[in-house]
Parts: sequence; structure tokens; C-alpha cells
Amino acid sequence: MNKLLLSVLITAVVVGGGAFYGGMKYGQSTFSFSGRGNFGNLSAEDTQARFQQRGGATNGSGTGAPRMGGGMVLGEIISKDDKSITVSVKDGGSKIVFLSDSVLVNKSVVGSLGDLKVGDSVSVSGSANSDGSINAKSIQIQTK
Repeated sequence: MNKLLLSVLITAVVVGGGAFYGGMKYGQSTFSFSGRGNFGNLSAEDTQARFQQRGGATNGSGTGAPRMGGGMVLGEIISKDDKSITVSVKDGGSKIVFLSDSVLVNKSVVGSLGDLKVGDSVSVSGSANSDGSINAKSIQIQTK
């Protein structure tokens, strides 16, 4: 009886340990938008492209913007005025991004709206509008 109990216990530990290890390996191989998953060594543009290739959870606008109540766009600023920037995206389209005085602009040091220049590569996050534009909450200027 003790041998049967010991055999069952050892089998349970081995199966459980194997399942835990397999789950950890699976978790490392899947995409996690918030933590950049296994895309951590990619540029922002490559991350967006991979996210879209994998059929990322989009908001239905075809932009790769997540459904998490916000929008995201990665690309190059092609025009700018006091209230918005237009960002070209990898698929050849563009996104209008509305600006406010409260938008957080990041670069190696804290930036300002004045730091946004045509030709800059940017990562924008904010809330998506029904027309596909985005109200910016933060903008990261990408280094080249």
C-alpha cells in the first residue's frame, strides 16, 4: 500500500513539474503587448509589424491599435501643426494624432510638443476615436 501511494505521489510531482515547465516556456514564447513579450530586442516599427502579423488584438481600424481602450501608432511624423501631427505607418497609410497641452512627450530626456519634428519616428499611445484618429496621451520620440 505504501509503495502504491509513493508511486502516485512521485508521478504527480513529475507530471506537475513538467506541466509547470511547459507553461513557463509557452509563456516566454507568446506575445505580451504590455511587456513587449519576446519582442523586447526589436525596434518600435518591427514590434508593430510583428504584432500586426500575429493578428494582434486590434480595435477594428486595421491599425494594430490594441483594444485596451486606447490607440497606438508607430511611424514617422509627416506633418505637424499646433493641434495635431500626422504619422505615416509601415503599411503606407497615415494616422492623425490630436495633441493637447497635457500630452506627455518622451525622449531620452523629458520633451515637449516643440520637440516633435517632421521626419521623427514616434510611438504614440492614447485613446482611439471612431474615425480612426487618436487623442494622444503620450508620445515617445524614437532614436535612430
